[in-house]
Amino acid sequence: MIYLITGGERSGKSNYAQNLALQLSTNPFYVATARKWDADFQNRIDRHQQERDERWINIEKEKNLSEIDFSGKTALIDCVTLWLTNFFIDNKNDVDLSLQQAKKEFEAIAKQKNTNLIIVTNEIGMGVHAETPIGRKFVELQGWMNQFLATNADEVILMVSGIPVKIKG
Repeated sequence: MIYLITGGERSGKSNYAQNLALQLSTNPFYVATARKWDADFQNRIDRHQQERDERWINIEKEKNLSEIDFSGKTALIDCVTLWLTNFFIDNKNDVDLSLQQAKKEFEAIAKQKNTNLIIVTNEIGMGVHAETPIGRKFVELQGWMNQFLATNADEVILMVSGIPVKIKG
């Protein structure tokens, strides 16, 4: 099963996804895609790690998620926005190349057998219009990837103010 959990910032996506993962498995994977940009980001990562107890198997992977063996596992991938940022930066803001690489990685992990994938993403296109050309390019990348993921997901949940709204499945 592939679950896509989407919504705005601080909408309750990660909390919902973590609870779902623990319903599906006693020892789920938590795949953190964040790149450690600076001390503030490291503090954010540390805070999130402290929220998870010994039931979780924590994996840090910035881009190549297909290198992880998800077969027979439940895995929470948090989050697509940070994961796409890594492609976008490494590809010098090339939207098409970043989208192509991210789709290829997703397709590789989606083929793994007996897997529950819970994917957290942001609906950044629902907010304020991006001010810079690079910001607008990233919003396009995120939107196209979200559409691709939603098409391939078995269930899609939109989080609104902490309330899950099932929109597919």
